[in-house]
Amino acid sequence: QVQLVESGGGSVQSGDSLTLSCKISEDSGKLFSWGWFRQAPGKEREGVAAIDHFHSTMYADSWEGRFTIPRDNAKNTLYIQMKSLTPEETTTYYCAVKDTFGITRAHQLYHYWGQGTQVTVSS
Repeated sequence: QVQLVESGGGSVQSGDSLTLSCKISEDSGKLFSWGWFRQAPGKEREGVAAIDHFHSTMYADSWEGRFTIPRDNAKNTLYIQMKSLTPEETTTYYCAVKDTFGITRAHQLYHYWGQGTQVTVSS
């Protein structure tokens, strides 16, 4: 069973930067696509960004240019580096992986999920 553990969440001020980490138990070579998602209470989970085995990336329009998702295969760790955060980005962030071919931000296609980490941005 693949296990994912997010860390790095917390409270920041509007305009601040924050980096989240996602440690994955499985050998990264066995997993094809890794992604970051967010879900506010009462809303559908949405894909922020994804990176595949070849380090190709895909970003949602809202975050491209401000968020980056480097991946360290040696450490089996995925990161999301978030800049210029706004209060509207206060929510729970999740990482997930899929073991099938194809990069996507569609949360329905991911197989394994972390427990989530809360990010709160104050104005």
